[in-house]
Amino acid sequence: MKSTRIAILDLGTNTFHLLIADVLNGQVQQEILKDYRAVKLGEGGITKGFITTEAIHRGLDALKQFKEIIQKHHAVKIKAVATSAIRDAKNGKDFIELIFTELQIAIEVINGEREAELIYKGVRAAIKMDQNPVLIMDIGGGSVEFIFANAAQLFWKKSYPVGAARLMEQFHKSDPISLEDISKINTYFDESLAELLNQLEHYKPATLIGSAGAFETFAELVTNEFNLPKENLDASEYSFNQEQLEKIWNMILLSSHDQRSKMQGIIPLRVDMIVVATILTQYIQQKSGIKELKLSGYALREGVLYDMIEEI
Repeated sequence: MKSTRIAILDLGTNTFHLLIADVLNGQVQQEILKDYRAVKLGEGGITKGFITTEAIHRGLDALKQFKEIIQKHHAVKIKAVATSAIRDAKNGKDFIELIFTELQIAIEVINGEREAELIYKGVRAAIKMDQNPVLIMDIGGGSVEFIFANAAQLFWKKSYPVGAARLMEQFHKSDPISLEDISKINTYFDESLAELLNQLEHYKPATLIGSAGAFETFAELVTNEFNLPKENLDASEYSFNQEQLEKIWNMILLSSHDQRSKMQGIIPLRVDMIVVATILTQYIQQKSGIKELKLSGYALREGVLYDMIEEI
């Protein structure tokens, strides 16, 4: 039996992702490639509810490049999903229509609940879980998805509009970030994440799993700072040492933009957003008392792939 080659497009607020894989008999037979483009779709408009003309051009350019790659690899099915920046923008529908007109790629705009469900499917394929509840956190540019789950089921999920791009535009006014700005962000979390804090009390997870994104940057920085084996970063599951991670967090929060831009392991897109992502991660850990933190190498795009496999 011949495998089916599938292309997955994940149109995020900061980054557009591409995954191409061969599927056979309900399983991923081979991952052909992963690629991404930093499009900064939320830049300049995310807190105002629209996508700027410049961001639309960046997004279209990225998708044109991806379409060429998809055609080169002869993928027979394309599944494209869009998240926070597009679903919340007043001109998001116009952008979707433009993509279809220019590139004949149909985009499905998914809500936050569906996004969380798909992230869970991706993480579950990467991380060895048991019957104990874990907390999965996916820090995007526009939204953050929180999921309580175990290996067998998803218990509770919610998407909050507290993504790194939004937080940065609202609160990151100093360089290095001031204690006053950090305090304002934490107060905002107290107000915005009240329901999540109640769920933390209910489920009492012992493990926090970060789905790609900022957690990839944390892992890169830890690996470089402590001269750890680079091959650890290629695993689908990565476990953090708490002391090492706290040192990296302090380094991030005390650094200026210029200092972070020279740190090996921070891609240009995340030079500033990693600051608010760090504050959010610290906040969740402090409120939950969780000691075990992990990085899942799989995220939304893999979740979309595994969801398609279930349908097939």
